[in-house]
Order: sequence, then C-alpha cells, then structure tokens
Amino acid sequence: MHLSFDKKAHELLPYYTHFNVANRLLFTGHSHQAWPDCALEGQIEYFHASANLIDKKWDLAFKKTEVLREYLRTYYDDPTGLYCREESTHFLFVSLMSAWNLVNKPKIITSEGEFYSLARQLARFSEAGLEVVKIPASIDEDFLANIQNNLDNKTSAVMISRVYFQSGLINPHLREIAKICREHGVPLVIDDYHGTNVVPLSIRDEGLEDTFILIGGYKYLQWGEANCFLRFPKDCTLRPVITGWFASFDSLQKKQDFSKPVEFDPGDQRFASGTYDPSSQFRAAKVVQFFKKQSLNSKVLRTGYQEQIGLLRNLFLEKDVDPSILRLTHNENICLNGGFLSLHSPYAVAIRKRLLEKEVFTDARDTILRLGPAPYTTSEQINDVIGILSETVKEIKI
Repeated sequence: MHLSFDKKAHELLPYYTHFNVANRLLFTGHSHQAWPDCALEGQIEYFHASANLIDKKWDLAFKKTEVLREYLRTYYDDPTGLYCREESTHFLFVSLMSAWNLVNKPKIITSEGEFYSLARQLARFSEAGLEVVKIPASIDEDFLANIQNNLDNKTSAVMISRVYFQSGLINPHLREIAKICREHGVPLVIDDYHGTNVVPLSIRDEGLEDTFILIGGYKYLQWGEANCFLRFPKDCTLRPVITGWFASFDSLQKKQDFSKPVEFDPGDQRFASGTYDPSSQFRAAKVVQFFKKQSLNSKVLRTGYQEQIGLLRNLFLEKDVDPSILRLTHNENICLNGGFLSLHSPYAVAIRKRLLEKEVFTDARDTILRLGPAPYTTSEQINDVIGILSETVKEIKI
C-alpha cells in the first residue's frame, strides 16, 4: 500500500542531521519533535543580531514573533484573532484567569483529561477554595450535556482540550460548547497543544471567534521551547491582575502615573509578562520558512499523521499482544484520533523505561504509553518500534 507520508519522510530526513532522526527511533513527537537543521541558523542569527544591534535587536525580535503569529492566523483561518506570545502556556492561562471575577464566580468547568499543567494549577486553586468541576473526557453527547448541566451564574470559564492528551481523541463538540458558553456569557478556553499542526481548525467556520486558545510550539510545530501563545478575541477588554510591563510596551515613554488605571496596549500583548529571551523566536521563524518550503501545510500534515497512526495501530494489532499487559486505549475510527497512538497498560512506565534502555524514545504517564511520530518518521521506523515494543512486552514480568 502506498503511504504518502513515507515518501515525504524520506525527503525530510536530510534536513534533520543534527537530531540524527534517520538513525534513531524518536517516538516522542507528541511531546517534543526534532528541530530541522535550519533552526540552528536562527540561534546563530540571534547571537549576531544581539552583538551587532545591541538594544535595536528587539525590533527584529518582534518581527520574528510576528512571523509566528501570521503562521498561526493562517493555520487557524483567523485573520482577526490576537496572539499573545509567552514562554509557557502556564503563564498565559494564569494571566488569563487573573482577569476573571473568581470571587463572585468561583466555578471552573474542565475535564478529567487535561494536561498536567492545567490540571495541576486547577487542583491547587481547588485547594484554595475554587469550585473545579471535572467531567469525564469522552467524545459522545454526554460531554456536551455535562457542560450544559453544570453551567450557571457562578461559572467563570469552561476550560477543555481539543485533543485529549491521554487518549489522543479529538473533541468533536467545540462549536456546540462555544454556543452554550456564549449563551451563558461564559468564556471558553481551549487547550490546543495537541491540535496545532495536527488537526486543521478553521476558527471562522467553527464559530470560535470569541474563544481563547492556548498554543505551544514545543510539540508539532517544531519551534522548541518558549514559543507559546494565547489566542484571544479582537474585542477583548479583560484586564489581567497578573501582568508584566510588556503588556504596555507602547506606552513606556509616557510618565508613569499609577493613580490611574494600569494601561494595556491594544493588540496582541494584553496577557504578556516582561523581558524574555527572544532567541527562540529567531529559531522558530526559520522553522516556519522551512515548513513552507517543504510544503508541510495543514492538509499534508493531517494526512501524514493519520497514515502514521493507522500503521502504528495496525502493526500493533498484528502482534496480538496480551491485552492484560498492553492494549489500545480506544478503538475509535482513526479520523477521530490526533497525532499519537495511545496504549493502556498497568506497566506503562516500566515499558517506557525498558524501551529507553534500547534507545527507543517514547512517553509514559501513569497507565498510558504514547507513541508519537513526526513528519520525518518513516514506515521502516514504525515497523521497528512496534517490533521492539512487542518483544519488550514479553519481557515484562507480571
């Protein structure tokens, strides 16, 4: 069977020599993908810009960040959305939460399938007195009904993922959830760390213009660390309590007068913090250019991931692994799956450790073992990793 991803993967291999992706079984693409060689050019460019331009380097740094924003606006079909850059999605959602009236609206609705960053912070807020309602992370109509039934005038926000990081399943109800939230005057916050560059999304077509979306560059974008964004509506007037001076960068030349309300610049930086290391944006801007040159558009990426996950799943099933030791987390159609294969095992952490000893890079959290390919992952590598996985499972002593 002809698989388009395989041809593309072989074309890409020569551009990832520093990460040596051709000779390594790297299956943590859902957590962090390799960087193309051109990323190093971006790092070097930043050093020379700092040396030659001194303080003027910031003008160039801001231009690099705008390259990333434009990529995201294009990917999400979102010409009017604003995109605040920060080093982590954690800071962004804490800054966003600080703008809500949590005293009078102490309830936050979320799911049981959120990534650790969000789940941990909400758990700590719950200890401090917020009411955090966690609903099962399903994709059926019950998910929608659970949100509907829990929304009330005490709710500050609904915070959910587009792709569940445990199962890899895609939440199909965003349009309906956004509509319900809109009717109740409650903001919807979508964690899209596992959706960006994997599952295409038109914000305009889905009616999500008034939503907030958390985006990270460390995984499928290949931008590396410190390239995170909060997408927020163009008419947003929220005033976060957690705020840094980059949120009012345009007004720095004015005399400070804190007897008046703290100012926020119009535009993208409403939720920003302060001075940061912009080398990551130089690196990421090079990767954006590389993706365009290699025609790695949303359609190509989506087709490739579906083919790769489909092959991983089929080969795994062919091995007839003891399901009491390792099994598929779900049996849904591959079109409902994101960019990684999720496997369930009470020995997931032990299996991951054994695989790493064999130089096979995977990821495990609790009872979930995840295999995440990338655009440069070949069919040969997928065959190899499933073969080694099958043998490793046999070594597990119950």
